[in-house]
Amino acid sequence: MPLVVVTGVPSSGKTTRSLELLKFFEQQGKEVHIISELDHILKAGFEKNSFYDDKDKEKHIRGVLKSEVLKLVSSNNVVILDALNYIKGYRYELFCGTKANKCTQCTLHTEINRDEAWKFNENRENEAEKYNRETFDALVMRYEDPNGNNRWDAPLFTIFPHQVLDLDGMYTNLFKKKAPKPNLSTQNPPLKSTNFLYDLDQITKKIVDDLIKNKKSGVNGLVSLSGFDDLNIDITDISIQQLMNCRRQYITYSKTHAPDPDKIPMLFVQYLTTSLK
Repeated sequence: MPLVVVTGVPSSGKTTRSLELLKFFEQQGKEVHIISELDHILKAGFEKNSFYDDKDKEKHIRGVLKSEVLKLVSSNNVVILDALNYIKGYRYELFCGTKANKCTQCTLHTEINRDEAWKFNENRENEAEKYNRETFDALVMRYEDPNGNNRWDAPLFTIFPHQVLDLDGMYTNLFKKKAPKPNLSTQNPPLKSTNFLYDLDQITKKIVDDLIKNKKSGVNGLVSLSGFDDLNIDITDISIQQLMNCRRQYITYSKTHAPDPDKIPMLFVQYLTTSLK
């Protein structure tokens, strides 16, 4: 399904525009799915304002939303993601997901004067949907505006409250233009087992924890890794922070270049040796 990423500061009309799109695309005979950030926040039992003050809760919900999007996207019909989507890196992740699934995508930016947005927020009838002033201001400060020159934000449709949506333009871009061809960076990794990511995390963690333990004990030079025969690494000039950074980088790389699970220990040690020279 083509994806419409709705983005904007708090109380800028995202849900109103999402419902407008729902009505329009259903009139075109399309099946439409709205994925609502607020619905998932409340479903998880979070209070709206405290939720945005907790980066772990935010990260969890963003993961849930992305998972829902990727389960629904295909070459037909429409998925509308009604959320703040204020992080440009997250919008890029969504773009990669739709590209990998050979689907079209566009961005709808609900723009608004910030004082007007606050008035809209104050006039909400449902107290559970209101932002307090501190959270509202913080989210406005964090917001990373979409840019139509970025391929992950394009085509970009910006709309103010008093304006009329370019519904025909959105329809044309979603259904009458070819989806971008997937490339290596957006292809799903060829995971060789359903436990691949768990195994990757646990093995690399075990190796790094062992190396950190040696560093904290004052060990230098070549050390052997417990539990992994014939694997060793020189930790003389390696810092604990470097080890942790390399582990994160290797996990990110392996998600798109999945190795044979049996070779993870050897390949990770090779990666450390090369990266930490």
